[in-house]
Amino acid sequence: MDSEPPSSPQVVEDGGEEDEEELSGGEEADLRSSSGRGSLLTRRGITLRVLLKDGLVEPGDGVLAIHYLGKNFVGDLLNDGKIRWVETGQIFNSPSAWATHCKRLVNPAKKSGCGWASVRYRGQKLVQYKTTWLHKYQPSADMSLVSEEDDDEDEEEGKTALQADEKNKNNKPGLNDLMVSRRTDRERIPVRYCTLGTRDAARDSHTLVELSAFSAINRFQPFNVAVSSNVLLLMDFHCHLTTSEVVGYLGGRWDTNTQLLTVLRAFPCRTRLADRETASAVEEEICQNLFMRGLSLVGWYHSHPRGPALPSLQDIDSQMDHQLRLQGSNNGFQPCLGIICGPYYHGNQGVASTITPFWVVPPPEQRPNDYGIPVAVEVTYVQDNFLTSDVLNEMMLLVDYYRSAPDIVHFNQYWCPDTTMMDKIKGSLSCHAPKDQAYSQILEHVYSQLSSIH
Repeated sequence: MDSEPPSSPQVVEDGGEEDEEELSGGEEADLRSSSGRGSLLTRRGITLRVLLKDGLVEPGDGVLAIHYLGKNFVGDLLNDGKIRWVETGQIFNSPSAWATHCKRLVNPAKKSGCGWASVRYRGQKLVQYKTTWLHKYQPSADMSLVSEEDDDEDEEEGKTALQADEKNKNNKPGLNDLMVSRRTDRERIPVRYCTLGTRDAARDSHTLVELSAFSAINRFQPFNVAVSSNVLLLMDFHCHLTTSEVVGYLGGRWDTNTQLLTVLRAFPCRTRLADRETASAVEEEICQNLFMRGLSLVGWYHSHPRGPALPSLQDIDSQMDHQLRLQGSNNGFQPCLGIICGPYYHGNQGVASTITPFWVVPPPEQRPNDYGIPVAVEVTYVQDNFLTSDVLNEMMLLVDYYRSAPDIVHFNQYWCPDTTMMDKIKGSLSCHAPKDQAYSQILEHVYSQLSSIH
């Protein structure tokens, strides 16, 4: 669901505090004869163009990479020493310009990119090629200057990302990321974020994490959210149908002027979580539906059928992936909303499902190997005037899809001693009722279809 790359590549010149200076051909030649600690050659004089000209590196597609806070960026090295980001086609004048841009997408507080220490050419840091050049052409140069851009943060980020690459190298971002087996039907006790510490491969990825408030981490919520009641109704209906986890996408609009994210439509994924073969087809169908309605992808939802509606460590990483995907595609900030629905958790208040909107804040810059911080998102719920035929049709499609499923909920059974499953779903959906009270009569046909399933 990525947007198309810009037709004419945008050249990005801002590289933060460490951008390299462009040199003329004569100045490049002078580097070989200049010497002394006072010269700028060890820090700004050596550019990718210099390394290309002297044969230390070669142009190529996908030969450059950045690993930052578990996220990967790939770039092409062009003949003129500039970098083209594969994701968007943007052109960057230097490693620092590209690194700063990418890191700010993940962590907006990042002020500089440490380009030569962050960007790798065929797996090796560019700063090492700079050192090789100096050994060859300036053997008397002070090598301590070369490492001024290096830092421990990027070294650790690289190790973490490479480990993640090995684990996830066959996974494609998008719906397939969500179509994985998840553990259900067991009590999971949430933990506080502050108890997690550094990432640990031995930790259960299904560990639930309590949400923090933006104020608790000294932040303001960077956007406002409005969600249509029909979105909640369709999403809640989908989550009630099966004892297995379900997933879907959210369509809407993002207004950069008002910083308002409006969620207007839910798109349930009618496929099994472990069925990767049909995932691409489902994603394509949803993409077409978004386009036909003039909507953009603005988020995703999934269920925790019998557990708390809180994100797991796996959910936190998935949410970060989606946030980065939407930001990277549009070359600007666009929020991606995550919603978790807990329909059958006995800790819920009454028959209503617990619905939890959340977002993930990158970990502190000085702790790059920590998990992202899951935070609660304040949302305005907008009551629709009536239940649309579009939503009603989607509900019937869901009933047909799950009708023969082994994990479908039998609505003639009891949720608790005095409440049937049918009473449960009706009561929960009534929380998202439109203004037109005739909606309950319209839904009777849907309920009758559910009652006929044995």
